[in-house]
Parts: sequence; structure tokens; C-alpha cells
Amino acid sequence: MTHDMRDTALTDLRTGFAGGVLTPGDASYDEARKVFNSMIDRRPAVIAQCGTERDVAEAIRFGRENGLEIAVRGGGHSVAGMALTEGGIVIDLRRMHTVVVDPGRRTVRVGGGAVMSHLDRAAEPYGLATTGGRVSTTGVGGFVLGGGSGWLDRRFGLASDNLLSVELVTADGRTVRASGQENPELFWALHGGGGNFGVATSFTLRLHPLPVVTAALLMWRPEAGPEVARTYRGFMESAPDEVGGGLIYLTAPPEEFVPADMAGELACAVLVTYAGGMQEMRDVAEPVLDMDHDAEMITELSYADLQCMLDDPPGYRNYWSAEYLASFPDPAVEAFCARAGDLLVPSPSQHVLFPQGGAVARGPGDHPIPWRRAPWVVHPFGLWEDPADDERVRRWAHDVRADVRPWSTGAVYLNFIGHEGEDRVVAGFGPDNHRRLAAVKAEYDPGNVFRLNHNIRPR
Repeated sequence: MTHDMRDTALTDLRTGFAGGVLTPGDASYDEARKVFNSMIDRRPAVIAQCGTERDVAEAIRFGRENGLEIAVRGGGHSVAGMALTEGGIVIDLRRMHTVVVDPGRRTVRVGGGAVMSHLDRAAEPYGLATTGGRVSTTGVGGFVLGGGSGWLDRRFGLASDNLLSVELVTADGRTVRASGQENPELFWALHGGGGNFGVATSFTLRLHPLPVVTAALLMWRPEAGPEVARTYRGFMESAPDEVGGGLIYLTAPPEEFVPADMAGELACAVLVTYAGGMQEMRDVAEPVLDMDHDAEMITELSYADLQCMLDDPPGYRNYWSAEYLASFPDPAVEAFCARAGDLLVPSPSQHVLFPQGGAVARGPGDHPIPWRRAPWVVHPFGLWEDPADDERVRRWAHDVRADVRPWSTGAVYLNFIGHEGEDRVVAGFGPDNHRRLAAVKAEYDPGNVFRLNHNIRPR
């Protein structure tokens, strides 16, 4: 296509477009193409800031007619930068962030461009919540469509377990509704299948009463790590569903509750989140709270405030991975704790063990989420600033995975990883589910228009 033809096509796109259309050189273009992971620096030919479903359909049409690769942006939180394309078109949903709570029915309708803070703050006045991630800046769309694991999943199930319906625009520009009654095979695929099937413009989710949560963060010097890990393991093996959290190696923050000689150094921590009040949490978490520890912060707060507590500022370089474990025996404890010594310190990077179980494990077994039965997940989560540390952080994340692989189930939550090859994508769904998903893909996106994701090729 010639430059003049492209200009004519852009003029046609802008005509009647409710949102905005940006191209290189526009004043807000560079800001609009920033994503959470600062390692990602791509320059789309067009950023279509959609305001309506019609805008989404027009942006898809424009991309297809002009041979442009299509990326879909919600929160822009994908570690692999799947929300951006080099030289293609970004369907940017951030203007479509309306949240409408129905407190009587305990449901919420969420726009495709909303982030978790939009949802959490809208539900908070009613004492309601649903499973979100572990920070407030994650896009609701990518999170839910990938399955959705977070602080509340042991209590209320994965985010996708709370999914009631989805509206999406398909590759041919149609608006389709999927629910248990409408397009049920597509609805099944949207429980973990990601953005492979269209652009999700709204979600309806189930809410749950949750007026207050409690968080306890305890810290130790790193040499205490193996003992702490074994105690934490025993605690979580019998903990009620209300308990979430994790075992975390991190850089101790310069906070008042942290001894001055620990701040800025490697520390071992246990975060206990509890879907309930302070005294209940203290009673339940006594095995952990009674351990001698070096630092402590315990607070009762709203779920929306908990979601913001561990937010990282934008602008960091990011590299993540994960392994799901069938068990966490003493040799795994030793391997996990020993590798924490390679964590980049000081930095916001974290070397994490999250518990599963509870409502996650009891959830629907037929969804394309083979990792839900694993009791543990190891998640190396690299955030850093200096490009000179890129290789060190990548190597650490790979080594963490290799260390715990003897206990791995082989399955993986794809929202926790970047581009790690097709075998890992298949592992994220399970081979039988992957074949079934490919058939759904062939029905709704036979040309694989939506391929900037953990891609399922149509078959």
C-alpha cells in the first residue's frame, strides 16, 4: 500500500470513530505505546484507542484490509509485550473501562479495558470482591481469559471460575456473546484460552461478600529460609480456604518495621493474606506468627487496598517464569532456598512460592487449566532497571525452574510466563484441551488474525 493510500484509509478509519487514532509523530503516540515491561519497545503503525464495540470492529477491519498485524491491549501487563506490535495496529481498549456493579445479584460488568483497580474500587463500597491478581494494575481482560490466579483464589476460585459471560468481537467483525447458555463451546475456551478467539469488550463476573481482609508480612534473615519454608509448608497443608499469600525471598524494604541493617538486603518473608478480620487471621496463622522473626507488619484493610499494597512502579525491565509442583518435599525446599542467593539485590525482583489448593483445586476439571490441581507454584519474578543485568536475571529464572523441575507437574499458568515455545503453550492448556481449543479457534478465527498471544493455531 502506498503512503497516499494509507493516509486515505486512516482518514476513513477516523471518520465516525468514537475513540482516537494515533500514528507515529502524534503528540501522545509515545506515551500510548508504553507497556508495563520497559524491555518492550515497539512502534505500531496505528494505535486505535477504541471507545465502542463498533470501534473495535472497525479497527479489526482496517488491520485486515491493510495487511497489518493486530495486537490487543487491555492493561498492557503481558511480560512478553503481547499488547504491542512492530509496524502493525494496536486495538487499545483502555477507554472501555466502565464497571457496573449489581449488588443485589452480586455481579459486575467490566469493560474490556479496565484494570483490576477499576473493578476493585467499584465493588468496594458494597463490601464485595472477586478474585483479582496480586497487583492493581493488571488488565481484567487478559487476567480473566488466562485463568486468573490471585490472593483470593483459594477462597473464591480462579477469576475464570467466576466468569458468567463475555462479549467479544470476532475476526470478521461480529459481536458474539458467550455464556453457559450461548455459544457454550466458545465460553469453555474463554476459561483459560486467552485472547485467541476475538477482542473481549466486556465481562460479567460473580462477586462475593468480603468487607475486610487481613495481611501479615513477616521477615527473616535469609539463612532462616529453609526452616521458615518447612513451617510454612506444614501450615498451608491444613490452612483453611480463606488463607492466601506466599513464601517470598526479596529485597527488604526501607520501612519502619524493618531493622535498619536488613533494609536493602536479601530477606526471606512470609505473606499471609486472609479473607476476613484480624483476630480470625491471628488464630488461624498461629503456627507462622509464633515463629521468631525479625520484622512484622500486620494490618486489616479493604481488598482494594491490599491489591495496591505490592504495586510496582512502571518502567522496570521484567522477566518471569513458573513451575507448578506436585509436592514440595525437603529436597525441593533446599533447592528453592539455595537458589534465592542468586536473586538480584537490591531490586524489586522476587523469588516466590505460592500455595494453591482450596477452591482452585475444587474448580471445574474440564476447563483448559491443567495447573489448577497443583498444590504449589514457584514463580521467579524479575524486575530490574539496568540492561546490564538482563542476562543475569534471565539465567536466575531459568535456574530456578531447572532446580525444581524434578517435582514439576509440567503444567504452567501462561499469564506467568513470556514466550517460552510452543511446548510450553501446549503444557499451559494440556494436550487434549489444546486440540479442542484449536477446533474452537478454527471456528472463530480461522485465519489466526489474533496471534499475538500464547497462540493456538486453528486446526
